[in-house]
Amino acid sequence: MHKLFLKTSDHQRIAALHYQNEHKKVLILAHGFFNNKDVHLFKEMAKEFSPEYDVVLFDFRGHGKSSGFFCWTSAETADLQAVLEYVKTFKYEAVGVIGFSLGAAISLITAAQNPDIKTVIAVSSPSDFWKIDYHFWEPGMWEDLKLNLGHKGRGKGVRPGNPFSPKTSPINIVDKIAPRPVLFIHGSDDWLIHVHHSRELFEKAKQPKQIEIIEKGGHAEKLFDDQPDVFLKICLDWLKINF
Repeated sequence: MHKLFLKTSDHQRIAALHYQNEHKKVLILAHGFFNNKDVHLFKEMAKEFSPEYDVVLFDFRGHGKSSGFFCWTSAETADLQAVLEYVKTFKYEAVGVIGFSLGAAISLITAAQNPDIKTVIAVSSPSDFWKIDYHFWEPGMWEDLKLNLGHKGRGKGVRPGNPFSPKTSPINIVDKIAPRPVLFIHGSDDWLIHVHHSRELFEKAKQPKQIEIIEKGGHAEKLFDDQPDVFLKICLDWLKINF
């Protein structure tokens, strides 16, 4: 595992981990709000994908060891773009991105702009930042909050920036990713970003595309935490055909 810092086009320092196993293809995992590359579940995911692919984890600005403040998807495409430019130097046959929550939104937006991304898996993505649901009264909220406690929550945090800065909505660009394939994954019981977001994105996206709803599933990385075998099988089956 190689630790490094990358520089964005707007002069932020992005901390990253590169799991190099001499594979011909690389996966970039893009975390969501309040997470980072060093938290337990993302390191576990990197280990699970490593037998098949090289893996890069990184911290969005305002998270972990990266600089700056989190801009709520308005500037973070520059962070992912810096990672893409880095992995491009290794001349991989293909680059895939798996994004979670707001990291999924950033991944979709970046893929619409950058053809270097071969495939995107968007996990619990909002279709529009301003339409996130925040259904705090639903039972799944308490289960998700447990991921912020104990060893699974160690190291989490965020330095938030201005939430009102202009943003691109994934629903307005998702059709521009084609002909590259997109997979949408969502939990049926997601209290934060309701499953209708992925369904709307799926309808707007062009082929090739696929949507998988995990029954009783929660939000983002909680899907991996609760149903790792189901989540990994969906991802690996998709990548085997579309990556």
